[in-house]
Amino acid sequence: MSEKKVRWGVLGTANIARWCTIPGMKKADNCELYAIAGRSAEKAKRFAEEFGIEKYYGSYEELLQDESVQAVYIPLPNHLHLPWVTKALRAGKHVLCEKPLAINAAEAREMYKTARECGRILMEAYAYLHSPYVDSLKKDVESGVIGEVNYIDTAFVTQGYEEDFRLHKEFGGGAMYDLGCYCTTMVLSLIDSEPELVTASAEFTDLGVDMLTSGQIRFANGARASFNVGMNLGEHSNSRFDRLYIHGSKGSIRSDVEYNQEGTVCYRIQNACGVTERTVFVPQNYALEVSQLGRCILDGEQPHITEEFSVKNAELIDRVLGEIGY
Repeated sequence: MSEKKVRWGVLGTANIARWCTIPGMKKADNCELYAIAGRSAEKAKRFAEEFGIEKYYGSYEELLQDESVQAVYIPLPNHLHLPWVTKALRAGKHVLCEKPLAINAAEAREMYKTARECGRILMEAYAYLHSPYVDSLKKDVESGVIGEVNYIDTAFVTQGYEEDFRLHKEFGGGAMYDLGCYCTTMVLSLIDSEPELVTASAEFTDLGVDMLTSGQIRFANGARASFNVGMNLGEHSNSRFDRLYIHGSKGSIRSDVEYNQEGTVCYRIQNACGVTERTVFVPQNYALEVSQLGRCILDGEQPHITEEFSVKNAELIDRVLGEIGY
């Protein structure tokens, strides 16, 4: 394996970059966090000083013109993913783009087509899917410890959205884009079949974004899944609610682990042999995804989040949004 490092730039100063991905980049052994760009030089400079980043730019274009930058991370609002992923790829950069990659499946296909034409790697940033916790769940399911999966239920509900782009439809806001994509990717990771029937309903704000969305999916192999996502858990409650339940023909798995949680996490397997508590240590997931894309660039490893998976998930989200009339 190569001991070289990928020289990264960050295209934007979003909170997800500050609190999650940049700290992960600092921990990734094959990442050199080299440059950051913001909508103003002043904001980019503050980030550069805070995180010890060598270069800062007052526009995204300037960073993309820097030939020293090999890969960029894009944490911009959803509606800006297509134009800036495209510009980054055409500037010769590999790209890690924050989830959801695209507003719809057509955009996702267009971005991957551009990546192939430019000979560059594009990967959607689902840090939690790189977690040893998810890997452990998948191995238990594939081992047959709970038999054949026939039903999955999952939920992700948060609160505290104020003056946020996620509250605006023109920016690709709403619970399904922000949170539902976690639930759909989890379900698609655990059920290897094509979605056959999708139904959903939602509660909308006056600005036209879904604050609470519930859906049901039936797969071609007969398995079913349900999900609930929302941005309105309530003022007088805990900050978020996460749930995952996997029912199989011989048992079940129950987990209340938060998406993207790190540290020591547990889930419970119940079958004819009794109850087993599974404990998994999870390092910082954002470091794991940056390291993985770095290995793709340096060593030829295949992206963990594939084009096929991202497009399939985008197609499923399209169907849910169509059902709720978004």
